[in-house]
Amino acid sequence: MSVNSFGRIFRFTTWGESHGPALGAVVDGCPPRLALSEGAIQPFLDARRPGQSKYTTQRQEPDAVRILSGVFEGMTTGTPISLMIENTDQRSKDYSEVAAAYRPGHADYAYDAKYGFRDYRGGGRSSARETAARVAAGAVARLVLPEVEILAWVSQIGGDAIDPAKFDAEEIGRNPFFCPDPQAAERWAELVDVTRRAGSSIGAVVECVARGVPAGWGAPVYGKLDADLAAAMMGINAVKGVEIGDGFDVARLTGEENADAMHPGEQGLEFEANHAGGIAGGISTGQPVRVRVAFKPTSSILTPVATVTKTGEATEIRTRGRHDPCVGIRGAPVVEAMMALVLADHKLLHRAQCGG
Repeated sequence: MSVNSFGRIFRFTTWGESHGPALGAVVDGCPPRLALSEGAIQPFLDARRPGQSKYTTQRQEPDAVRILSGVFEGMTTGTPISLMIENTDQRSKDYSEVAAAYRPGHADYAYDAKYGFRDYRGGGRSSARETAARVAAGAVARLVLPEVEILAWVSQIGGDAIDPAKFDAEEIGRNPFFCPDPQAAERWAELVDVTRRAGSSIGAVVECVARGVPAGWGAPVYGKLDADLAAAMMGINAVKGVEIGDGFDVARLTGEENADAMHPGEQGLEFEANHAGGIAGGISTGQPVRVRVAFKPTSSILTPVATVTKTGEATEIRTRGRHDPCVGIRGAPVVEAMMALVLADHKLLHRAQCGG
């Protein structure tokens, strides 16, 4: 069975392919009487939209969202919200070589192995284009979370990381890399441009923090907030690694270093650190929820790579067309959306069990 839905109470399903007529999402379980319009969703799609700089794919898509159901007189009705985004700039002829041979590192072979058939135009459902639907659904999820502030940024491209001491949140929207360190953004401009002109690609790391999440969201043992966050982030096309809090670095710490010591404060208990990323035992602690997400280099590159054809013959493939030299650059809005979708679901789950 194909699994194209995510969430339990606040649940969304994405549909559509990279080169089909349209793609979109159906959001179910959204509470009624929340103000929602296409204009409220569009800014999030604009942040992810392709073709805005030479550092991303030059596919020109307006990504204009239409609300087809679930909203009446500007308010959610409590019924399924259907969102549609038309594809207007497909060039399927660019994928004639992909139809005959598999792109190493892409899902071409895996889809053929599973289904015995695949939509080779842009990768179909395995394309990063699918993430536009998640971003639209995430904009709806934010309506459920007025108390939570979610912010994502690119913290590393090709192994070149930002300087945390130079972090400036206002810089994130001032450059094409979602980068909070202006000096790193200057370096990345050269790095990504050199990679693009060489016909290759490069990976990136996106970090995301959600502030204002109260203590208590999430559930033991199989409904852990961090487990659902990890699944949500790993479900993003091109993601190969997820860390919560300090992630793999906790393996280098001692027990006392990793303890996130607590003491009484004026507003209740306070923590001295946040190695756990705001989640303990699968339940939020009231601290900022932090995740790091690793995006692999784009598999569609002009550099020839050894592969096989559908009939099993050795060959080389170079993918023509318009592709992101660093797909992680546009990953920040997608990571924010998945954070919002998971938190909205867990807020409603918590309310269903514990009230409030």
